Amino acid sequence: MAVQTSALNLSTPLVASGTWCSRTLTIILMVAIAVVFWVDSRYPALLKRYHAGVQVKAVGALTFGAVYPVERSMPYLTRVWRTSVNWLDANRVGMTFSFLFGPAALAFLATLRRRRTKSRYLNTLIGAPAGVPLGVCSNCIAPIARGLYASGVGTESVLATMFASPALNLVVLAMTFALFPLPIALLKLATVLFLILVFVPFISARQGESELPFNFAVEIPDSETWGHALANAARSYARSFWTVFRVAFPLMILAAVLGAFAVELLPQQALSGSVTVIGIIGVALVSAFLPVPMAFDVAIAYILMAKGVPLPYVAAVLCTLGIISVYSLAVVGKTISWKIAAATYSVVVLLGIVAGVAVRALG
Repeated sequence: MAVQTSALNLSTPLVASGTWCSRTLTIILMVAIAVVFWVDSRYPALLKRYHAGVQVKAVGALTFGAVYPVERSMPYLTRVWRTSVNWLDANRVGMTFSFLFGPAALAFLATLRRRRTKSRYLNTLIGAPAGVPLGVCSNCIAPIARGLYASGVGTESVLATMFASPALNLVVLAMTFALFPLPIALLKLATVLFLILVFVPFISARQGESELPFNFAVEIPDSETWGHALANAARSYARSFWTVFRVAFPLMILAAVLGAFAVELLPQQALSGSVTVIGIIGVALVSAFLPVPMAFDVAIAYILMAKGVPLPYVAAVLCTLGIISVYSLAVVGKTISWKIAAATYSVVVLLGIVAGVAVRALG
């Protein structure tokens, strides 16, 4: 039986015309994983937070709930350990989805002849709508992004998907516009659109064409029976899973600890007092680093506003928290480029600073 080899690199591989069986199976797998996650967990949880409205609550430092209570009177390392466990527990469902869906997307994309267009802007516009319905936070989108990039999808599509999933989800947007004054909500939306429509094409063009840091090869027969397709899809999925898991899982554990270390270092009254530019910079630097779950940025920013935290600080939090995290940046750095990861962090921080200073200047 004639066989062609499809290498998962940035070049477009040859894919046999008889791969529709494998393609169908991987599509069914992706849809099944997504539907179970969306229907059983993600959207019921998001809608619950939306309907909570002004009564929305966050118990943990990085999470809506908590397995272990964390008190400021506890020793610092105890608080770090408990916050890390709370974070891992809060993200267990979303991470399970991403570690299953990312490899499925990689296995599916391996059956396609083309994974991107010649236009970086068009690739960006393809990536953003793909991220909107996913309903995963900046942490859970990271393994999926690694799978997309490993398949040969362009950097711009990967980054656009990463930004759109946590920030342009329709339920999260509805929460934002329901809980905040219109100018603040529009400011948040403007920063997200700037990241996707301006920063993403710019930074991907600066990167140019580069080889992947790993090689992923799949043997695709010229024609296949359903039995062959099932075996090929299983092999492809297993290799895809390892490609995603071997990097994303250790970084997930590291991100839980780093996020806990950072958030538990913050003084309890860090956002009280008069607003200063230095304070806004500090807020943006920390918020862009913290790994938080879906819609936590909107909830915690509203809680801060309701407690009387100055609006410039609230705007800085809203425009930086949740769009990226130490975890997503680490996966981007390990998978695509550390320069792109650093540039992404810097631009998000800068946007948060601009938002806070603008709100302060306009009163």
